[in-house]
Amino acid sequence: MNNRQLFLQHVAQTSDAPLALEIVKAEGMYMWDVNGKRYLDLIAGISVCNVGHCHPAVVKAIQEQAQQYMHLLVYGEFVQSPQVAFATLLTQHLPEQLDCVYFTNSGAEAVEGAMKLAKRFTGRTEIAAFNRSYHGSTQGALSILGDEYWRNAYRPLLPGIQHLEYNNFDSLELITHNTAAVIAETVQAEGGVNLPQREWLHALRAKCTATGALLILDEIQCGFGRNGTLWAFEQFGIIPDVLLLGKALGGGMPLGAFIASREVMWTLTNNPVLGHITTFGGHPVNCAAGRAGFQALLDLDLLKDVKAKEQLFLQQLKHPAIKSVRSLGLMIAVEFESFPVNKKIIDYCIANGMVTDWFLFAAECMRIVPPLIITPAEIEWACKLICEAADTV
Repeated sequence: MNNRQLFLQHVAQTSDAPLALEIVKAEGMYMWDVNGKRYLDLIAGISVCNVGHCHPAVVKAIQEQAQQYMHLLVYGEFVQSPQVAFATLLTQHLPEQLDCVYFTNSGAEAVEGAMKLAKRFTGRTEIAAFNRSYHGSTQGALSILGDEYWRNAYRPLLPGIQHLEYNNFDSLELITHNTAAVIAETVQAEGGVNLPQREWLHALRAKCTATGALLILDEIQCGFGRNGTLWAFEQFGIIPDVLLLGKALGGGMPLGAFIASREVMWTLTNNPVLGHITTFGGHPVNCAAGRAGFQALLDLDLLKDVKAKEQLFLQQLKHPAIKSVRSLGLMIAVEFESFPVNKKIIDYCIANGMVTDWFLFAAECMRIVPPLIITPAEIEWACKLICEAADTV
C-alpha cells in the first residue's frame, strides 16, 4: 500500500472526502507534493504560518531547544526559560492588564481554560457566546460554538450556555449579573469574516464591565497581525479581560494560550490547588518556536504592508461570479453563488497549483488567509487564477 492508501486506512478521517495531498516539503509561501508539484498556500495552515512555512529562525530555535531539553514536568512546576521568554515577549506587546500567560496545547484548550477561569473568578456559571462563532471542537468549546448543525450530534453539552446575535444591541440585554463570561471572536472567522460594529463592540465591553462578566476575546485566528495590527481588538479601541491565542502563536508548532491579569489568573492556584493543569501545554520546544516566529514577525515589520496587500486583493478580485468580498487585513472571504460553485472554483485552483478552502459556517465563501509574507506578484497571480477558475466554472 502507498502512503495515500495507508493514510485512508489508518489515520482517523474528519470527512469522507479529504484533500489527501501528499506534501513532502513546505517553505515560505509554497508547498510541494510527492510528485514535485508546487502549490501557493493561500490559507497558511488556517492562519498558522503567518511568517511562512519553515521560517529559518523558527527552525533554528526548534533545533537549539531540542538539544537543550524537551519535556521536563507538567506545566507550571519548573522554571523553563522558553516559556518565560515567550510570555515576557507577549506581554510586552499587550495592554498592561494582560500580563499573565497560561500556555496550552491548542486554541481549543485555551478556550476550555478561559471558561474555567471565568467561572472560578466570578463564582458564576452562565456563559454567553454568539451565533456563527467558532471556538474549537472539544466539549466545552463545542458548547459555545455558534451553529446547531455542528453541536446537535454531541448533545447533551454544557448547561448554562446562551447564544446571542453578533452585532445585535438587543442581545446584550441578556448579559446579566449571572453571566460569568461573554466569549466573542473579535472578527468572526468561520462565519465568513464578519466584522463587528465599533459601537456594538464598545457596548459589549461596557455591558460586561457593568455586570461583572469577563469579556473573553478569541483571536486564535485573527491575532498576530492577520488583520493589520498585532491584535484585532486594537482597531476597535477596547481591551478584553481575557485574550485567547493559538494557531500562529506557535510559529508552526502546536501552542495555545489564554492571557489575563495576574489577579484573575491567580484564582487557579487555590481552592482547588492545580485549578487547571496540562502535561504538554507550553512545551519548551513549541514556546521556543513561537517566540522565534513572533520575533520574526516584529523584525520583518510584516504588519506595515498588510493593509496594502488587502487592497491589492480587493482590486484584483473582480468577476461577475463574485457576489461580495469581506475582509479585514489578510483575512478575506470571497462569496460566490453557492457552495457547489465555490467548491468547483477551489478544486480548479488546487489542480492548478494553489491551495485554498471554504469557511465552516459560510461554505459559499472562499477562504483567503495567506502567510503575511505574500508578495504583490503572488497576490496578482492568485487573483488571476481565481478569476480564471470562475470563468471555467
